Amino acid sequence: MKDDRSAAEARRGGLRPALSRSGVDLAGYRRKDDAWLAAAWADPRTRVLVVAEGHALVAGSPPGLMLVEPAAAPEGERILLGVDGEGVAYFSVHAPLPVVEGGAPGDLRRYGALLSDRDAGLLTQAAALDAWHAGNRFCPRCGGPTRLAAAGHVRICEREGIEHFPRTDPAVIMLVHDGDRCLLAHNPRWPDERRVSVLAGFVEAGESAEQAVVREVAEEVGVAVQRPEFLGSQPWPFPRSLMLGFTARATGRAERTDFEEITQVYWFTRAELREAVDADRIRLPGSVSIARKLIEHWYGGELPGEW
Repeated sequence: MKDDRSAAEARRGGLRPALSRSGVDLAGYRRKDDAWLAAAWADPRTRVLVVAEGHALVAGSPPGLMLVEPAAAPEGERILLGVDGEGVAYFSVHAPLPVVEGGAPGDLRRYGALLSDRDAGLLTQAAALDAWHAGNRFCPRCGGPTRLAAAGHVRICEREGIEHFPRTDPAVIMLVHDGDRCLLAHNPRWPDERRVSVLAGFVEAGESAEQAVVREVAEEVGVAVQRPEFLGSQPWPFPRSLMLGFTARATGRAERTDFEEITQVYWFTRAELREAVDADRIRLPGSVSIARKLIEHWYGGELPGEW
């Protein structure tokens, strides 16, 4: 383990979650520019990502997305993902994944932490929009069919003309600690009892993110916390969450009202955490998750192994 000074410096370094990276400008001002969109699609430099249910073709080592020219892209709804610093435009198309030698279907859970900044950002955005379009073919207000608009970032009800925008659900995810120890927990839905993680939950209507941290920790483990500190965020397109990462200091007991979400609660010092991981008594979340980043941020360095 690092010495105390190095650990403290690492904890002050902030978070860089895998799915918060990007290498393109979203270019929102281009989404209604039909002339520019047509020219970009006709440009042989443009690259297209074919997506099906959150999966895309991945190849190589280190892995990278397999992108195609517009002329080679299958038919489907076109979504503008952005433009890079060289002026290259990127689109996604929802269609069955083609069979390509050397390529294999991959998703963010498996490859998100291994992809480059550009590819991680492209697939995260494409997967999120792919899920949103799949679930919004009809207007939630009147039931009428909807059509794509604004280069894939709006759907319009064909009956009433109402615009619908991609939905994101805010959720808090927090590492609870008392200074010397951190709290990790096991969810009964996980098949391996060695799996542990930090706590998380959705922000409720009329509630701030900080209030949600306090409420969720009390409900799930019966611990009172104060001073939630925001460290960073990460989109989690499974199907549409935005994870808001916090630490929170435990100050005592609180009334626990949820006995189903969490079945085991553990407190670890930094030395105990490393020893438990090394001995394979516990298994930490994967490197693609902000949960892993929160744990390592508190610990002060990288930890081995993952689910």
